[in-house]
Amino acid sequence: MKVKIPVIGGICQSTQGRDKGRYYLINNIYPDNAVGVVDGNFKKFVNPKKKNLKHLRLLPEKAETIAAKLVDGSKVFDSEVYSVLRIYNNPPQEENKQ
Repeated sequence: MKVKIPVIGGICQSTQGRDKGRYYLINNIYPDNAVGVVDGNFKKFVNPKKKNLKHLRLLPEKAETIAAKLVDGSKVFDSEVYSVLRIYNNPPQEENKQ
């Protein structure tokens, strides 16, 4: 299923730029066909990265708890975002068994 409309709290992957392949969480939607993204590690909530939508692949997954906090105006910590995206940005390594 291909997602075309960004949502607050949605997960996306960068397809262009030096951060190609990195996963982010959407925290702002701008009117000029761009979104503000954070990953809790390199890009924090105080300084989100502005990315054009054509440089992102939107995933159908959404961080429901963080999205609810953003809508309510509650404080979201970078550690929460990092823990949600950890499974995407740092996939578990398989051990070589011989």
